[in-house]
Amino acid sequence: MRWSRYFMPTSKEAPRDAETISHKLMFRAGFIDKTSSGVYTYLPAGYRVLKKVEGIVRDEMNKTGAIELLMPALQPAVLWKESGRLEKMGEEMIRFTDRHKRLMLFGPTHEEVVTDIVRRYINSWKQLPITLYQIQTKFRDEMRPRFGIVRAREFLMKDAYSFDLDERGLDETYLKMKEAYSRIFTRSGLEFSVQQADSGIIGGRFSEEFVAKGECPELEVGHIFKLGSEYSKAMKAVFIDRDGSEKPVVMGCYGIGVSRIVAAAVEGNYDGKGIIWPLSIAPFSVLVIPVSSGGDVLTSTAEKIYNGLLAEKIEVLLDDRDATAGVKFSDGDLIGVPVWVIVGKKFAEKGKVEIKIRKENRFIEMEPENVIEWIKDYITRHTSEAGGQG
Repeated sequence: MRWSRYFMPTSKEAPRDAETISHKLMFRAGFIDKTSSGVYTYLPAGYRVLKKVEGIVRDEMNKTGAIELLMPALQPAVLWKESGRLEKMGEEMIRFTDRHKRLMLFGPTHEEVVTDIVRRYINSWKQLPITLYQIQTKFRDEMRPRFGIVRAREFLMKDAYSFDLDERGLDETYLKMKEAYSRIFTRSGLEFSVQQADSGIIGGRFSEEFVAKGECPELEVGHIFKLGSEYSKAMKAVFIDRDGSEKPVVMGCYGIGVSRIVAAAVEGNYDGKGIIWPLSIAPFSVLVIPVSSGGDVLTSTAEKIYNGLLAEKIEVLLDDRDATAGVKFSDGDLIGVPVWVIVGKKFAEKGKVEIKIRKENRFIEMEPENVIEWIKDYITRHTSEAGGQG
């Protein structure tokens, strides 16, 4: 990608309402834009990060044997009446009456919808256990949206729902999901802790939350619940067991704030100059910067490295803007690309380029012909250390 042809509007100033470092830096780096209170547009670079996180989540969920589907954001209120949760949600639930006078809502979560699906299609012990999940936009009418994308009215979430024969099966599934969550957050570059939590409006007999390190006081990025048969009894989601008896399915639910992971990654990975993205979720792996008016040789060297990286399927951004070295370095620090290739003063003096490791602020000089192999090796090693591909 050429910066001159990309849309990434960087800024020196943060929004007045920005309270956290993630909100400030993501806005300044041109990753998000506020549409209205609690509602944000992910600009192209921010969307790339979001998709990287989504890819990690999907990869780890699939490894557990969970099956992906997509449920509607729009839900009939009658399902929530069945479960007994319609009035419990309060004013955070966005409701409206459609043209046929039916009460509808924008889903803040999907226990009712998925239970309705399972009760219609699962009827035998032979079909269990099963775990279904989705990655989808959720809606909550927050009284006071704040912290940028952390506490927003519209956000991206991965929600999974398990259905087991009994409590023992639920315990096994719950542990499997807990381990998958730990891998997801580790691969996303987060430091986190696991804490026993209040199950709140979701319900159930036990839950734990994953809290990411950072300055934001609401760094919960994941929450897992043992629901038991609370929903299945209320909504009559039953199966015929081996002995011919009818029993309610035993449920668990498991939520990850996909968009919250993005904010949490910033909260845990930044310095005084800007974001330092973990390689696994960075919008680009490499930034190539020609920094002086060194003529055709300098430009052609930068172009050759850029094209070579593209040929190796490495996500690279070429800063080909007509801007000073200072502006390019400042913007490069702000947007947080992990590896830089600088073609400038050292090239003019020694015929060498500089590689900068953003996280370490470390510079390495090498011949241009060795750059691509070095970067390939660096990405392979650090991707492996992070636990797999994003």
